[in-house]
Amino acid sequence: MQIVYHIGANCTDQDRLLKSLLKNAEAFAEQGVKVPGPGKYRRLIRETIQSLKGQDPAPEAREILLDAILDDESCARLVMSHAQFMCVHRRVFEGGILYALADEKLTGLARLFPEDDLEIFLGLRNPATFIPATFGKAPVEDFAGFMHGLDPMQVRWSDLVARIRTLLPYAKVTVWCNEDTPLIWAQLIRELAGVSAMSKITGGFDLLSQIISPEGMKKFVLYLRANPPKTEAQKRRIIAAFLERYALEEEVVDEVDLPGWSDDVVEALTQAYDEDIARIEQMQGINFIAP
Repeated sequence: MQIVYHIGANCTDQDRLLKSLLKNAEAFAEQGVKVPGPGKYRRLIRETIQSLKGQDPAPEAREILLDAILDDESCARLVMSHAQFMCVHRRVFEGGILYALADEKLTGLARLFPEDDLEIFLGLRNPATFIPATFGKAPVEDFAGFMHGLDPMQVRWSDLVARIRTLLPYAKVTVWCNEDTPLIWAQLIRELAGVSAMSKITGGFDLLSQIISPEGMKKFVLYLRANPPKTEAQKRRIIAAFLERYALEEEVVDEVDLPGWSDDVVEALTQAYDEDIARIEQMQGINFIAP
């Protein structure tokens, strides 16, 4: 069986991907792909990993978990999503390391299904907005304490991705930038489900409809009907054009509100992020989804 974990990151798509996947759950099930509701597995998996305390589960644990998650049904591919699979917001920088808990949590996730094909999906976000957003969701008031001594300028997603490859060398790892999701939404849904790029899906424009004006969305739909794109690249160019003209500023512009964070700091963090993403794109064994 293929076991798919969409592990976040924290403060990326706000469960929108899962909601779009669930819209297609019935159609995907016909292709052997199960997308259970989060109530079926999030607490169950967290508590199971905690109870194991780093040890391997009993031989029958896999079947017990699958029966509970799938209601005794079978499938070829199981898709599970939780932005906090690695940790809750306040622990993202614990120990002064980006996702220090990933080692323990991902190893635990893998132990639950040791004989299955594992896939990891991870959306990244510019530290210039990721750090303030995660801090804003964490029940802490001291920013320095939240960062645990880590200099924001030293936050590198490539370090985490490299650790995942080392921890789970047999797993397929798919990565993308959260900033690109309006352009690649449909592809993300299909790749998470493991279905053909030509498969019809529902919700391919779910995210777009939330970040452009109703007028813009109406014109976008009419334009596509009159001018069906012949390729994925052409469709993305159309989306980009409508975003440029009709995007809702409050939905696409992230306000950075941290003491001492000037425009120069945000620009430096963004430049470092762009360079970091370029490194990830060159990593062996990484399926990087770009517009």
